[in-house]
Amino acid sequence: MNTDKIYQAAIIGAGPIGIELAVAMKRAGVEYVHFDAQQIGYTISWYAPQTRFFSSNERISIAGVPLLTPEQMKATREQYLTYLRGVVEQFDLAINTYEPVIDLQPRDGIIEIITQPASGQRHWRTRSVVLCTGGTDRPRMLNVPGENLPHVSHYFQDPHQYFRKKLLIVGGRNSAVEAALRCHHAGAQVSLSYRRKALNEQGIKYWLMPEFQSLVDTGRIKAYFNSQIKSITPTSVQMQLDNSTSFEIESDFVLLLTGYEQDSSLMRKAGVVIGGPSHRPQFDPQTMQTNVPNLYVAGTAIGGTQERFSVFIENCHEHVDKIMRHRFGVMAEASELPGVSQMPES
Repeated sequence: MNTDKIYQAAIIGAGPIGIELAVAMKRAGVEYVHFDAQQIGYTISWYAPQTRFFSSNERISIAGVPLLTPEQMKATREQYLTYLRGVVEQFDLAINTYEPVIDLQPRDGIIEIITQPASGQRHWRTRSVVLCTGGTDRPRMLNVPGENLPHVSHYFQDPHQYFRKKLLIVGGRNSAVEAALRCHHAGAQVSLSYRRKALNEQGIKYWLMPEFQSLVDTGRIKAYFNSQIKSITPTSVQMQLDNSTSFEIESDFVLLLTGYEQDSSLMRKAGVVIGGPSHRPQFDPQTMQTNVPNLYVAGTAIGGTQERFSVFIENCHEHVDKIMRHRFGVMAEASELPGVSQMPES
């Protein structure tokens, strides 16, 4: 597709903040086009079944649409994906899903967008772009032998597959602890390896720690602190303690829940300055505009690769209003809640 049509704006990314921004633009009469490389809410879709958000429902609701659950509890993965689909349907949002953006070319006040859907490359033109691309595009690799074996995964999905199997989980944050508990209850023989001497309880859902600690204390979950993975084979994992002691444990499956990284290649192609230890994009916090004129960033994309999570759905709602006011001179109608520093949902 090559067209002379010039849109007022383009949104790249259809997670919660991207969808909230699309609603704001539609309400304001802004002619925009919207892309996502996958399906809407893709990052949330790879959470394990029935994973429950830490954030309360009102803090992750978007566009002024209440998020209600039948049991009046915090939303699960499935409930939130249903909610996002409902918001898209309610506002009849046009989102080009499964259409990855492969290049951005700003020149002479116009930004050309090149996409690569299955049907072939397409070209679009717009006066402004908002990147709502998140910060968990790829796993943080350990770079050890055996990491790519078929029984090794960086994504926790269904605990059922580990029933009556020996499972080693690597990691020490919320996702690792929750996976350990859920797999233990599904009948797996669970071990956990963490490179530090103890878990940081501030980064783990408060209702998980007492049970996890009890299972470790009674030996029902084996915890290896101050340990690092040296290599993985089809039947075992070679590990090393901080004191250089090496040992091997048997394993049928290995879950490497060691975090995720942002893919900033699209930002770099567009000329956005990336810097700092988290490789965050440079932007004006008052307007959300990057160093590239008319190129904005919103949502968890502003955090780069977060080592200690401080940017979540719940403290990104204000980005929508800042962009709408700066670029289009209108206030977003979406509800805002004050940002509260909380731990990551996964």
